[in-house]
Amino acid sequence: MIRKKISVGYGIVQVSLDLITLLESEEPALFTSLDADNAPRVPSKNDRVGPGDTLQVTIYEIGSALFSSASSGMAAAGGGGMPVASIASPLPPLNVDGAGNIRVPFVGSMHVAGMTTTQVAQAIQAQLKQKSQSPQVVVRIASDIANSVMVYGGVRRPSRVPLTPNRERILDVIALAGGEDHANQSDEDYLVRLTRNGRIAEMPLKTIENNPEQNIAMQPGDRVQLTYQPRNFSVLGASGRVTQTQFTTPTLTMAEAISRVGGPLDSLADPNAVYLFRFENADVLRRLGLPVQDAATTGPVVYQLDMMNPNSYFLAQKFMMRNGDLIYVANSATNKFYKFMNLITTIMSPGTSMGGIAK
Repeated sequence: MIRKKISVGYGIVQVSLDLITLLESEEPALFTSLDADNAPRVPSKNDRVGPGDTLQVTIYEIGSALFSSASSGMAAAGGGGMPVASIASPLPPLNVDGAGNIRVPFVGSMHVAGMTTTQVAQAIQAQLKQKSQSPQVVVRIASDIANSVMVYGGVRRPSRVPLTPNRERILDVIALAGGEDHANQSDEDYLVRLTRNGRIAEMPLKTIENNPEQNIAMQPGDRVQLTYQPRNFSVLGASGRVTQTQFTTPTLTMAEAISRVGGPLDSLADPNAVYLFRFENADVLRRLGLPVQDAATTGPVVYQLDMMNPNSYFLAQKFMMRNGDLIYVANSATNKFYKFMNLITTIMSPGTSMGGIAK
C-alpha cells in the first residue's frame, strides 16, 4: 500500500488488495463485547421481583378468614358437616418501593427484591400461618418494571417491553415493539444501538439478522434504539453527474457507485486521480501508519484509485462503499487548456458576430 501523510492530519492511501483485505477484516463493536468484562455468572431468568414492580397477591383461606368477612369453615348439616370451598381474597395491588419492600396487611413490611413470585408467596404464607387457618398464597407480577427493556426510535410502537423467563433476544424485542416503522425499506438502512451497563454498541439490523451470535439475549435495564439511516454517497468533480445517491441495495462497490453517475468524463477527467474521502476507524488508520489523535475513534483518510492501471478495475469491484462516502474525480491537466479556449471563444464570439454584421 502506498501511503502519503499530509500535514493537516489526513493521509492518501493507494487502493490495493492489501488495503481491501484490511478493511474487510475490520469489525464494528459487537454486541457480544458488551458483556466481555462484566458478564453475569448466572444468566438472568427475568423472573425476579424488583423496585417499581406491582404485585398482585391473592390469599386463600379456610375456616375463620382473616382477609374476608365471610366464614368458610365446616357448615353443620343434620349433625354432620361438609367442607365449604375456600375464600379467595385478592389484595390491592402492592407496589415494590425503591428499597425493594412491600407492605402486606397483618404482616407488615417485607423485603422482596430479588425474589421470584414463588418465593414471595412462600414468605407471605409463612408469616400468615400463625394468624390464619391453612393460608395459601398466589403472587404474580402485574406490572413488570424491573425485568424490562426500553425499545424506541424507528419502531412502530416505542415502549417498555417486559422480559419473560423465555429470555427474549434483541430481534424479539424489536418485533414486540412493532418492528421497523419503514417496513418497505432495506434492513441495511436501519441501525441498532444497544446500551448496557453504561456501554454502547451499534450494528446494522441486517448484520444481526445474518449473524445469530449477535442476536444476544436481553438483560433487564437494556435500552434498544432503532434508527432509520438511508445510506448514500456523493460524487463530485469530472463525472457524468454530480449528485448524492442512495445505495438502494444491501451492498455497493466503488465500481458500481462510479457507474451509477455515468463514470468519469473522457474529455475532462484524470483517470489517474479518482479519490474516495472517508472518516475511517481509528484502529485501521493506525494500522496504515497514519496520524490519529489518542482519544479519536475515527479520522479522515483519502483512498486513491488509478484507473489507468487495469488492476484498479478489479480492485474497484471489491472495494466496498460505506454510508457517507464521497468520490471525487479530478480534472485532467489538459482540461485547463480547454477551459481557457472555451473562455476565449465565449469572449470573442460576440465581437466576431458584430464584425460580420459590419461587413
